[in-house]
Amino acid sequence: MSAGRVALGAILLLAAGLRLVGIRYGLPYPLLNPDEANIVPRAFAIVHDGQLDPGWYDYPSLLMAVLAPAQAFVSEPSYGVARAVALVIGLGGVGATWWLGKRAYGTGAALVGAAAVAVATTHVAYSRMAVTDVLLTLGITCAVALALEGRLEWAGLAVGLAASAKYPGAIAGVPVLVAGWGAWWRLARAAAVAVAAFALTSPFVLLHAGAAWDDVSRVQRLARAGWLGFEDDPVTPLAFLERLWGSLGPFLALALVGVGLALARRRRSDLVLLSFLGAYWLSLMPQQAHFDRYALPLVPVLAVLAGNVRPAVPVALVLLVVPLAWTIGDARGLSRTDTRLRADAWIREHVPADDRIAADPSTLPLPGRDVVRLELPGPGRPSDPRRDVAALRRDGVGWVVISGAVTDRVLAAPDRYPLEAAFYEALGHGGRPAYIVPAGEQGLGGPWVRVYRLDG
Repeated sequence: MSAGRVALGAILLLAAGLRLVGIRYGLPYPLLNPDEANIVPRAFAIVHDGQLDPGWYDYPSLLMAVLAPAQAFVSEPSYGVARAVALVIGLGGVGATWWLGKRAYGTGAALVGAAAVAVATTHVAYSRMAVTDVLLTLGITCAVALALEGRLEWAGLAVGLAASAKYPGAIAGVPVLVAGWGAWWRLARAAAVAVAAFALTSPFVLLHAGAAWDDVSRVQRLARAGWLGFEDDPVTPLAFLERLWGSLGPFLALALVGVGLALARRRRSDLVLLSFLGAYWLSLMPQQAHFDRYALPLVPVLAVLAGNVRPAVPVALVLLVVPLAWTIGDARGLSRTDTRLRADAWIREHVPADDRIAADPSTLPLPGRDVVRLELPGPGRPSDPRRDVAALRRDGVGWVVISGAVTDRVLAAPDRYPLEAAFYEALGHGGRPAYIVPAGEQGLGGPWVRVYRLDG
């Protein structure tokens, strides 16, 4: 067996180990990421109800279709099963980065690129979640690798699948165009294949184009307005550089050196990789919601560029110790019981089944309960008029569940969210909560949770 295969196998084992730790966090509820609640039940409905149309187009349909076969073996939507599929997709992303590095600059870049994606904090974290971002990144990485190989039609297929994972995957068409510049008929075929791949895997986005456009426009409008918790972020370029630093640590500096060398050299591989970096980076600039996952597709390309100079390979591998340590630290927190599970158990024991409960986002699903779901505050969002203690009492609500995931962010910016801040203060003025699960208590992870009893 060649040394390269041994190295890739070792990297994949490391990547699998990092991603397995914490994969069961918060189960049976989607407490790792609220988007799991939007995706996994719809994947379940595909195989159990024959409901091929998700009726929800914030994201296209590929991930739901990929998750659906594994849901056939369970009797209710299983986030654990879905996360197992997500882990396999994440490992595929590590392997695809090896392939991209090999095609772009050789074995050194393949080794550095795959190792970086294996330990990158953001890639590891989202490989445990049944959400779209790692599948998007896999599709984009394959599209760029195929473009470098000159397999333009196959690259078009990967572009269509990347866009069917998440709409920004269409940006992967830019490096395909650069790689095939002048081969217009082949590029036309690649574009046709991309459109066909998207149409076959997300057909209802096209069949219900008006509804899909409304959903996509709403998501984009909210992302450009900002998001709760990002009010004090620096300007967008610096904010996303911070997110990349949080994923790669000082390795990012070496990657930026690689970008500079590629700009100076401008070989074919350089231009293909740089064209994606430039196009995708520009697509991020209007966003005021600076989620770390938005920058995730940049990580494999930056990682490969960091390894494009052979003498820098040992330095790159040493620098990856930092994100590896961060990732291990994150995983340690996921070995604990989530605070919200503790609160869920208390509610099941102490709150009568027919009592009405108001719940903030990112608290608890509370299945089988009569729940008033309060809307998430944020820039560009109207205040939820139900965030009023007296109004909730009039509506027959007897209990309110809140957590630090939303409350702390609101109270950090009370001038921007005065009505929401007043609501939380009013809850506190009513006396001590009926139940409190503090954050940071030994053996617990997740945000603090408070359950208030609204006395008539």
